[in-house]
Amino acid sequence: MNSPYLMNTYARFPVRLVKGRGSRAWDDRGKCYLDFISGIAVNTLGHAHPALAEAVCRQAETLIHCSNLFHIPQQEQLAETLCRLSGLDQAFFCNSGAEANEAAIKLARRYWHDQGSPRRTIITATQSFHGRTLNTLSATGQDKVKIGFDPLMPGFLHVPYGDVAALEAAIDEDTAAIMLEPIQGEGGVNMPEGGYLSAVRELCDNEGVLLILDEIQTGIGRTGTMFAYQHEAALPDILSLAKGLGSGFPIGAMLATGKVAAAFTPGSHGTTFGGNPLACTAALSVLGTVEREHLVANARAQGERLLAGLNAIAERHRAVRAVRGLGLIAGLELDCDAAPFIVACRDAGLLLLLAGPKVMRFLPPLNVSADEIDEALAIVDRCLP
Repeated sequence: MNSPYLMNTYARFPVRLVKGRGSRAWDDRGKCYLDFISGIAVNTLGHAHPALAEAVCRQAETLIHCSNLFHIPQQEQLAETLCRLSGLDQAFFCNSGAEANEAAIKLARRYWHDQGSPRRTIITATQSFHGRTLNTLSATGQDKVKIGFDPLMPGFLHVPYGDVAALEAAIDEDTAAIMLEPIQGEGGVNMPEGGYLSAVRELCDNEGVLLILDEIQTGIGRTGTMFAYQHEAALPDILSLAKGLGSGFPIGAMLATGKVAAAFTPGSHGTTFGGNPLACTAALSVLGTVEREHLVANARAQGERLLAGLNAIAERHRAVRAVRGLGLIAGLELDCDAAPFIVACRDAGLLLLLAGPKVMRFLPPLNVSADEIDEALAIVDRCLP
């Protein structure tokens, strides 16, 4: 099924999806699937939400792009909304999660440059994933995605995830920032113990280093709060967003406190497409719909239902080693290769993806229903040994 004209960079499922509605998608043969991949935590509103479709169509008929040479009202409105929701002060818009993390790394280093300090090193965690550019790949704490791309970028140090003492021991006079995911999605839906983020926030304050939180996968309501750090009131200095912000329309964002954001001045960073009228209109529609339809609360409620169901499955199936998750990001860890069970679920009409070789990952849209959660759980229950 692979096109000879496409580079072979993806291990694609043998499925061509051609349309979707809500939590469901259909392939080119008419088979219907319950989609608990959501474009890898992207489709906040599910497929073909009418409010998003109408907003994008309306804006496309008016003004798609004009570049950041001009003031963009939609961009200004989106920045104000995100700052209000996050408690941060200023925003920079780009096109993807990798670009948002690139901007975060650049801002942290530029900030210390302006302070006349040698601090440049970014401490990240093992099993982290921050993107596919050379800089974000270097920040990532997984060797398997780095093979063949040497030389990587200097200035990154990796310590065990969830270990505050290891972070403290790694900080020195060259440390610019600690960069973490509140939940490691790609790394296995790994979750630290409660209080980890607030302890890291306190450590950064005590040591005088910046805290960068990568909420590319956990942001925009997925964990049952608008941002995952709000579970512990661990406000970062820099925050990166993408994926769910546009619910399928490409957009990334990097937010920061005013003190840190001041390090970016005209000419220090930029993008041609980032934050254009169409992208910002899409994101504004997503945020407005999340609020109107109370989707953060739904993510919390349906996430509790999903995790309760997965824990019940774990009691019935010896192959299940652990259940992890928060809100509508969940992982079911097996004691064996999970890929065959991803295939079995797909054949039964449920789309899931891996998070490492032994973890089945669940990322339904935020407007998923209780009945759809139960339907997915029943399929998983049937497909596991």
